Amino acid sequence: MFRAVVLVVLAFALSGCDVVATLKDGLQQAQAVEGDLEQSTGVKPRVGFNWHNGRLTSVTVLFPSLYQKKPLDDLAGLVRAAVTKEFKQTPDAIVLSFALDKGPSA
Repeated sequence: MFRAVVLVVLAFALSGCDVVATLKDGLQQAQAVEGDLEQSTGVKPRVGFNWHNGRLTSVTVLFPSLYQKKPLDDLAGLVRAAVTKEFKQTPDAIVLSFALDKGPSA
């Protein structure tokens, strides 16, 4: 019972501030960036973000493998444009990353 009361109080406290709205909007914007990049590259990346005091501090774009269809500068430009467009502000940092497979075992 105590746990339910704590959860209700916490829910009311969070709904009163912008934390829930910021998180919801951020998730929608991250999904929009994923969609934009999937259309322009043919590969769907994962997008994460970090807000601090209402300011977008960083966005991380993780591609599931190395992307070799375009030069890295071109890919970085596409990522920067999509992030700026969908988040409606330029973050302090954009981290572009690639997941690497295990490769040949030694």
